[in-house]
Amino acid sequence: MGNSCFTGASPALLGKTHDPAFKWKFYGFSALLDRGAVSANSAIFRCCGYGWFLQVSPMQKKTGHKIPHIALSLSVYQNSLKADDILSAVFELSMYNHSKGTYHGCKASYHFDIKNTRSEKQCLIPLEELLKSSDFLVDDSCVFGVRILKAHVSSQNKPIVIQKKPSTVQNIFLQKKGFIKGTYTWTMNNFPDIVPVRSPAFEAGGHKWYINMYPLGDQCSTNSLSLYLHLHDLNKIPLETGMVIELTLSILDQKHDRHYTVTGRFVFGVAAKNGWGWPNFIPLKTLMDPFSCYIVGANCMLKADVTIIGSSNDG
Repeated sequence: MGNSCFTGASPALLGKTHDPAFKWKFYGFSALLDRGAVSANSAIFRCCGYGWFLQVSPMQKKTGHKIPHIALSLSVYQNSLKADDILSAVFELSMYNHSKGTYHGCKASYHFDIKNTRSEKQCLIPLEELLKSSDFLVDDSCVFGVRILKAHVSSQNKPIVIQKKPSTVQNIFLQKKGFIKGTYTWTMNNFPDIVPVRSPAFEAGGHKWYINMYPLGDQCSTNSLSLYLHLHDLNKIPLETGMVIELTLSILDQKHDRHYTVTGRFVFGVAAKNGWGWPNFIPLKTLMDPFSCYIVGANCMLKADVTIIGSSNDG
């Protein structure tokens, strides 16, 4: 199943029937840009019996082009899929035109499975055009959306029935200053070869957290170590609110100061019971390379930098 999207400078008008199942509203969108090209992930929403989330890449470059675009992709939450499931979906990714009261974007399709949980990134609009536009960005606010049109699981004989129900709306409020930060270094003196391991609880931003590590990867990984950050005190977050977290996890090179680092932005709330992170954090071949010094003897060091960059609520 292929993917289709427009090729013009501005996003194409979607039909009048386009009514997003999930609306993702950003307030203070420029704050996301100020912190670089790191992608941001929405909270989880439910549709056709599965958990999903959107990812926005604010500075995505098309193949063969140097101009950065705003891009969207759709992901199925990994714990929603069974090991042998192939979930084929057709969906529309969109941006809201405030001036015309319409949604613009593209139609796409993807085969999701346990190791391929995110669709291809679809470039919606050049970043420069968005910043100059009074259509898609108003008072530093913009709205993204997704509507799932069709879904079918290989193990089922019939397509999944997608019931019409009110849209799920998530509001993101980003800040430009006054960030609450925390850093934690986890030193393992006996790096586990096989068994998943959990870090001690640590405090950052007024909350306690812990890290789950799967040394040989979890069910969603491909020959890679998996890392996830979890809230330790999940029950202390009000049901209607969440935190927008910029997370940087690093495996430290213990001799050369060349650390392996990955950064992402996630919404932590009561829906993120299984944490956020990366199933394919670092390839095992890279991790075990003796010249990298990520593991020295049986010692391994991991660093977590947690910054609260905003808040969220369901509208």
